Amino acid sequence: TGVGIAYTRFSIPQSELVTLTVYNVLGEQIATLIQSNLTAGSHSISFNTNNAISSGVYFYHLQAGNFVETKQMLLVK
Repeated sequence: TGVGIAYTRFSIPQSELVTLTVYNVLGEQIATLIQSNLTAGSHSISFNTNNAISSGVYFYHLQAGNFVETKQMLLVK
């Protein structure tokens, strides 16, 4: 029990260094899901939520080159 996988999808127009980080509502970093050079196109990243984090509101921060985006996600186990 308590095992789950969350997914997020994104696209980048050109090969870039991409960083995808998850934070809790207190702004504490929970995980870095990716930090590597990716090719242009669509990508899907999975996040095994196992027992490490509980249900609740989290934020994921995506940075690819000069592009930066932060979005809210709701994790329900």
